[in-house]
Amino acid sequence: MTAGLNWNLVDVIRQLLSFHFMVNALRAGTIVAVVAGAIGYLMVLRRQSFAGHTLAVIGFPGAAGATWLGLDAAFGYFGFCVAGALIISALPGVDRRNAGLGGFSEESAAIGTVQAFALACGFLFVGLYHGFLNGLNNLLFGTIIGITDQQVLVLLIAGTGCLVALVALGRPLLFSTIDPDVARARGVPTRLVSTAFLVLLGIAAGGTSQITGSLLVFALLVAPAAAATRLTAQPAVGLALSIALAVLITWMGETFAFFSPYPIGFWVTTLGFAIFLLATAYRGITDRAGRHPTIPSPPQRALSESTTR
Repeated sequence: MTAGLNWNLVDVIRQLLSFHFMVNALRAGTIVAVVAGAIGYLMVLRRQSFAGHTLAVIGFPGAAGATWLGLDAAFGYFGFCVAGALIISALPGVDRRNAGLGGFSEESAAIGTVQAFALACGFLFVGLYHGFLNGLNNLLFGTIIGITDQQVLVLLIAGTGCLVALVALGRPLLFSTIDPDVARARGVPTRLVSTAFLVLLGIAAGGTSQITGSLLVFALLVAPAAAATRLTAQPAVGLALSIALAVLITWMGETFAFFSPYPIGFWVTTLGFAIFLLATAYRGITDRAGRHPTIPSPPQRALSESTTR
């Protein structure tokens, strides 16, 4: 079908764009990469990576349940991930990052319980609809085949809404991330902001799951963001860098998946891990050389004043 992967970038792009399913895969991948890069960066700053991982896993029972009921898997991805975000935000002990070790333990236990129940439901739904192993693999590890024009449109609408909401939440979200106690004292509704962010994280996880699969969506959410936090101390630059890395990882992952027998989830995870290792190595070298500034918290007074204006 193709001449194979080579160093001629123009020829590689021509081969990719000669198939409509690859055009849709690139469109959908770009959308979810932008959203995942932005949401993932704030997820890492807020230390809610475990919640993000759980929401990614919840997409699996959602898609399996929707398939069992004869519905589009996208309804299951988005519906279960958003519902999971609301459940997690309502659990006791969640969003207590400054409550000490006990707060961390209580939050992890609550979220872990939700994750275990979601996985059990997923395998129950697979058994009920007697899904084939190949279909199960696609749900868990992703595929670039079969992404329709309608799916691209749904992802575009969901992604645009997610980014608009994220911009609207920007100042109070960053303020409550840096210092939730001061933010609460200044009148920021930190609980509501946290719930809204978890819903956005659920939408991002639900959309990304349709490309990378439920088990590996977390790589696209966390790897570019984690690398960005090691390369810059500035939130605006880090956010842009996280998005750029997520898009690069997705494009490269889809290209390698097209020219190889391995699924896109494997390539996205591998590339994300490699970039994270390179960023970590760079940070270590610059730290030892004394050339990399310690990532500081923004000045609390300036941040609180700008937030409450």
